[in-house]
Amino acid sequence: MTLEWYWLALILVVLLSFALATGMPAAFAMGLTSAVFMILFLGPAHLIQIANIAYARGTDDLFIVAPLFVLMASLAAYSGVAEAAYNAATRWFNRVPGSLAVSSTAACTAFAAVSGSAVATAVTIGLFAIPEMIKKGYDKRLAVGSVAAAGTLGILIPPSISMIIFGIITETSIGQLFIAGIIPGIITSAMIMGYTVLLARFKPRLAPRAGVFTWKERFSSLRSIWGIMVLFALVMGSMYTGAATPTEAAAVGATGAFLLMALNRQISRSRLAEALIRSAQTTAMVTFLLVGGFVLSYVVARAGIAHGLSRVLVESGLKPWMVIVAYNLLLILLGTALETSTIIVITMPILFPTFKAMGFDPLWLGVLTTINSEIGTISPPAGLVLFSMKSVTPKDVTMSDIMWGVTPFCFVLTASLILMMLFPPLSTWLPSLMAR
Repeated sequence: MTLEWYWLALILVVLLSFALATGMPAAFAMGLTSAVFMILFLGPAHLIQIANIAYARGTDDLFIVAPLFVLMASLAAYSGVAEAAYNAATRWFNRVPGSLAVSSTAACTAFAAVSGSAVATAVTIGLFAIPEMIKKGYDKRLAVGSVAAAGTLGILIPPSISMIIFGIITETSIGQLFIAGIIPGIITSAMIMGYTVLLARFKPRLAPRAGVFTWKERFSSLRSIWGIMVLFALVMGSMYTGAATPTEAAAVGATGAFLLMALNRQISRSRLAEALIRSAQTTAMVTFLLVGGFVLSYVVARAGIAHGLSRVLVESGLKPWMVIVAYNLLLILLGTALETSTIIVITMPILFPTFKAMGFDPLWLGVLTTINSEIGTISPPAGLVLFSMKSVTPKDVTMSDIMWGVTPFCFVLTASLILMMLFPPLSTWLPSLMAR
């Protein structure tokens, strides 16, 4: 007896949910679920497709993009550019209410341009920004919350590991996805800064003024951040003009990050080893996730789930805005329990064919998905950035302080999400100008 697609979809979701609930890594949960589903409903002969998919995707040239950008981010984290960006920001924003918190957001924005990771951005900047703010009398919840929220820009401002995964899974241009994230990233950064300034303006006790600097000190501080600006311009400029493919740009970025380490005299055997080990670990995680996602995509397609869901939604008469709102609510819910890349790999194989059939722009979807992922990484109780922040905060800062500190910033990011939903050109206009 052949089951209808919706029963197959329900069984697949239950199997995957059970595997994830056991604590199994998401990549293996997707692989095991797909294998069990193949045996039960598609036939054991389909199991060979797991090996075929792993080989075909693993040897694809596009797959090289992820490890190269991961390597670039790992090397940049050890190059000293993060602290330089923070020091420069504190000198330029010292007259602004909440200057240190605003400076940490500016530093996160700059470091996000070479990071690609929310956790890496928040932890790297928070390591020196949070103790400095608390030392100057800042409210500890504001100090932690501002850094955690700004750290999420690491997955929106290119190059973004999450966007790379989205692009590979949905076969969307990674270069265009990167360019699509620039304007939303700048706007989101400005909204975080704006909220911080208003809060410090009306409640100055939360963020005392700190530091007096001359114009000479301000301009001299810019000399320490030239490297990060040049590296970003080389990587994004080469893709925007069509001078380099995303893979070639990633190679330039990794080489540039290594040279930054050398020029800033940050190279040592131990630091280089740590950067390479971190890069290898992240690359392995991303590779397994992508293979698991492609196997799940195969199962969803062969079982007719993607086609059935697309047909029902297209013929249902639902307004497109209703579908996109429901999708965003789903992502916010999943974000409280699952890691960013996992959410993308699990949801896109099932939902992207439907979105494509409904005429949604993949670049717009990529930006919305990424901002949603930002919210998820700082959403209590299980946001990944929340637990990472605990490792860089003073002992008197509790998990309760961290969760209360990020809560208002979740609403700021939600406001950014709504803005991008209402005005798709904010995401699609700049990529439309790219060299073809």
